[in-house]
Amino acid sequence: MNLIVISLITLGLIGCISAVVLYLASQKFKVEEDPRIDEVESVLPGANCGGCGKPGCRNFAVACVAADSLDNLYCPVGGSSIMTKVGEILGLAAVENDPLVAVVRCNGTCEHRPKTSHYDGARSCQIMHNLYAGETGCMYGCLGCGDCVEVCTFDAIHMNPETGLPEVDEEKCTSCGACVKACPKNIIELRKKGPKGRRIFVSCVNKDKGGIARKACAVACIGCSKCEKECAFDAITINNNLAYIDYDKCRLCRKCVVVCPTNAIHEVNFPARKTAEVKPTETLNA
Repeated sequence: MNLIVISLITLGLIGCISAVVLYLASQKFKVEEDPRIDEVESVLPGANCGGCGKPGCRNFAVACVAADSLDNLYCPVGGSSIMTKVGEILGLAAVENDPLVAVVRCNGTCEHRPKTSHYDGARSCQIMHNLYAGETGCMYGCLGCGDCVEVCTFDAIHMNPETGLPEVDEEKCTSCGACVKACPKNIIELRKKGPKGRRIFVSCVNKDKGGIARKACAVACIGCSKCEKECAFDAITINNNLAYIDYDKCRLCRKCVVVCPTNAIHEVNFPARKTAEVKPTETLNA
């Protein structure tokens, strides 16, 4: 019995001594943390999505407190309103940024881009991409396995079972960029949401020459330069047989949409066109 008591007393003393040693060590080696870090973190959305380029909101808060300027720091989920609050806490000016939204730059639906083979492996775009070009004649288009859907923590992107393509819910999209990083074909891009949500972009990333691209997909960009010649604002460039619209220069006049012979240029959230403005090719493609 005495042995048990002695053992308990000994263990208790060891525990007390260890606690004292740990306390003294923590006091000696503790790192003082700026209290503003907690303040900044408290106003952040807490999504921990990594869209800011930092591993979590806490690390973003640390970066903001340590920075002399917020010019290169931005929380895409919280947007300009959150960054304004961060700036008020730190006494720094927050830069206004236009809201962005993810857009899918591929319109190769099952109808426009028929399959030439069948993939019977793990349903992952990354795995399929590493194995071969894809199930269709277009080696640049969407693979349709939904890696972008899996990584979206905001339920903002889903696969359309009829078209086989991902679709973005712009009301839920926070422009965190997770889907952009997940797509091995680089068909998802963050673009300015635009006034009233209106935007124009080339829904194709095929860099093959016109005839080859058109054979693989009926709505592929063929690099014909008609849109580039039509644009009065120098917003469209042709590089590697592919047109690209600079959203900073685009004035949303929609003239490029009308002249595109393959309907590769998309207009989003615009009012319906008048009958006289409808492209002749739309009747043929219906």
